[in-house]
Amino acid sequence: MTSDGYNRLQEEIKRLKMNERPAIIRAIAEARTHGDLSENAEYHAARERQSFIEGRLAELEDKVARAEVIDTTKLSGSVIKFGATVTLADEETDEEQTFRIVGEDEADIKDGRLSVTSPLARALIGKGKGDSVEVSTPRGAKSYEVVTVAFG
Repeated sequence: MTSDGYNRLQEEIKRLKMNERPAIIRAIAEARTHGDLSENAEYHAARERQSFIEGRLAELEDKVARAEVIDTTKLSGSVIKFGATVTLADEETDEEQTFRIVGEDEADIKDGRLSVTSPLARALIGKGKGDSVEVSTPRGAKSYEVVTVAFG
């Protein structure tokens, strides 16, 4: 994963531990004061939220512990690989899109971060500027031309 992705995971862990966990503990304590726990919907909702938060924390801490952080500022070249920022032109519409190829846990297509394991990224790996790439999509095959490849 990139250092940006690693930092985002660290920030989420910090937020869950510093804000969410204490808030849910207070909510459980408050719900307990309302009497019979077997029929207390607030208590059960708070416990369910606590379970979700603890599960998410365990998942994030595991990912951070196993993460292999790659400094993309030290990468270079003219061939697409992990960490590359790629501009593609749709060969039918000439519409251009820019993506950064990142790890699975940091992918967000709306933000232009494409998972290295996605079909498009897998098709792009090893290609260079001017190459044509065909990718199967749910709407059929799409062809793209690589306009630029950059690192950093």
